[in-house]
Amino acid sequence: MTLARHASPVNENDRFAELRASEKIHCEIQNGRAARLVAHHASDAQDCGRLLEMLGLEAVDGKRQMTT
Repeated sequence: MTLARHASPVNENDRFAELRASEKIHCEIQNGRAARLVAHHASDAQDCGRLLEMLGLEAVDGKRQMTT
């Protein structure tokens, strides 16, 4: 008798939740790096604000501590 291997829905949901949490952390780190890079290369605060807005970033993204 052959038994089919099926992951339980609970385990799959847990795995997807872990992946989403990991991706969220990764995006926060990347957004912070991007915001700091923009701030470094901007000519002034107004320029920085416009560039961040165009990229969909916020200044606070660059102020968050990196977790890596």
